[in-house]
Amino acid sequence: MSAHPVTGEERALIEAAVARMRAGIFAVVFAMLGGTALFLATAWLLIKGGENVGATLGLLGNYLPGYSVTWPGSLVGLLYGAAIGGAAGWSLARIYNRLARGRSSQA
Repeated sequence: MSAHPVTGEERALIEAAVARMRAGIFAVVFAMLGGTALFLATAWLLIKGGENVGATLGLLGNYLPGYSVTWPGSLVGLLYGAAIGGAAGWSLARIYNRLARGRSSQA
């Protein structure tokens, strides 16, 4: 397979074919998922009850000040989960877009 220079038209077709991710949309979706997941995990343990409720999940309080396996802590967890999820989603989209841009310019 021989390499030939990519024409402007070919470059435009490649760039159109590579889907770009919108960082803001990814941030919102990941924020909703992260916040909901931490809230539901905490709520599930509280509803389930037991002798030592959420000992393992409660360790997140070491990294997330104010978080605990309680109903008020579940709301704090919702906020932390949303913040962390939003940052992760935004970062993921930005990294993907930079990699995709680099690949399309190499073609």
